[in-house]
Amino acid sequence: MKLKAAVKSMRLRTLPLSTAGVLLGILLAAADYHISPWVALLIVLTTISLQILSNLSNELGDVLHGTDTEDRQGPQYGLNSGEMTIKDMKLLIKIAVAVCVVSGLAMTWVSFGTIFEMAPILVLLLGAAAIMGAMKYTLGRNPYGYRGLGDLFVFLFFGIVSVAGSYFVAAHEISSWKIFLPAAAIGFFSVAVLNVNNIRDMKTDAANRVTVAIRLGECRAKIYQTILIVLGWLSMIAFCLMRIFDPWHYLFVLTLPLYVIHIIGVWKRHDKDLDPMLPLLVMSTFAFAALGGVGFVAYLF
Repeated sequence: MKLKAAVKSMRLRTLPLSTAGVLLGILLAAADYHISPWVALLIVLTTISLQILSNLSNELGDVLHGTDTEDRQGPQYGLNSGEMTIKDMKLLIKIAVAVCVVSGLAMTWVSFGTIFEMAPILVLLLGAAAIMGAMKYTLGRNPYGYRGLGDLFVFLFFGIVSVAGSYFVAAHEISSWKIFLPAAAIGFFSVAVLNVNNIRDMKTDAANRVTVAIRLGECRAKIYQTILIVLGWLSMIAFCLMRIFDPWHYLFVLTLPLYVIHIIGVWKRHDKDLDPMLPLLVMSTFAFAALGGVGFVAYLF
């Protein structure tokens, strides 16, 4: 197995999106409680492991289902470029699963001091669900990503579970339902990343996969994209309005021009030309989460 090909298949450019939610959850927890930096680090490492597992599983699933061909609009990775074999990828996925399990157990143990009480058991069950969700997006006989359910799962795992889950692991409690507003914000942005990816790949996906973008058609999928971005912003603004007012809480507003550029780009571009809009939205979401969290921590000083 070539290391360069394996790294390519890990799709490291997607990591800022998966870490955006946990970063926001950790920072919001730090603003409300005293948290352990070691727990925070293990939360991030576990999230990165899950994202890499998801990326590897998605590539294998797409190849096995015949979705990724030489006509693919997006970049070519290790398996669909021929640099890796299916056997190589299956081995890499097994290693990724093992890393996720070890990292998740370490995270839970360091945070709660045990894995035999109700709270850590719930965290571990959620982790097991995350592993299954990461693998079953395109793998298996009836992958949910091929039935137009990817948006729902991305919203739940990249948004709700990512932000609220990391908050809970770091703080050991969720004192208010309001935490689900910033979680929803990251969820909407994460679905938007998936949606613009699906808009770009509509022509090649149509033969084997049903996505929300295919069901809507290009124009309505772009309207959907705009709505997702707006809902994300409204969710975070609502969260801030429900807290004690402080200008620092609105630090994330600095990222607004990036989202405007993204939406304009989505409406003007088609097919492969949409590809630059993906990393733009990923980095915008990461900056949004980082500034949003830092703003609440800065309020303490």
